Amino acid sequence: MTDNEWRIRGPEISTCNCNWGCPCQFNAPPSHGDCRAGVAMRIDEGHFEGIRLDGVRWAGMFAWPRAIHEGNGEALLVIDERADEAQRRAILRILSGETSRPGATVFGVLAATLTKLYDPVSAPIGFEVDYDNWTGHFSVPGYIDAHAAPITNPVTGESHRARVVLPAGFEYREAEFVSSRTKGWGAIPLDWVEGHGHICTIHMTPDGPVD
Repeated sequence: MTDNEWRIRGPEISTCNCNWGCPCQFNAPPSHGDCRAGVAMRIDEGHFEGIRLDGVRWAGMFAWPRAIHEGNGEALLVIDERADEAQRRAILRILSGETSRPGATVFGVLAATLTKLYDPVSAPIGFEVDYDNWTGHFSVPGYIDAHAAPITNPVTGESHRARVVLPAGFEYREAEFVSSRTKGWGAIPLDWVEGHGHICTIHMTPDGPVD
């Protein structure tokens, strides 16, 4: 356990360049040799010690030359421009992984694989999610535009629903797997039209996801 007490809860949209299902979720190598990802979250309820984080959004752009666990990754983090300075510092401390118990959260696990972290950006973050239809969209002007929608059955054209449960997951316990279309610019370019995506509710403390 760390000395910092925090909790965040809200929807997350994650997109990556791998095939549907994302091999990383099953400890397999990435589909195309490398891993590139765009992620965003809206914190509906949250705090870092005495700082309220309700309504704050954050986004991240990531890239690894091989499998994530092999390291040498790079990341660029974006904090909602509406966040005040205290909220901004709090979110960055959570995302850095330094306030997590080792190995307990996705933030700490990913931080251990990064060798290059670009200066964080303060910018407007658009974020929409529809749990009924399992669609989502997030964007940061000049940085990223990402869309998520159900996987389409190639024969019938109907939505193909897929939900994954990870009882010991360090990001989520359950997520809806979807298809993603993502474009990113700048330090970490992203570009795919039928990649993996998942939509879930993040409910996290320094000790990991809350059941």
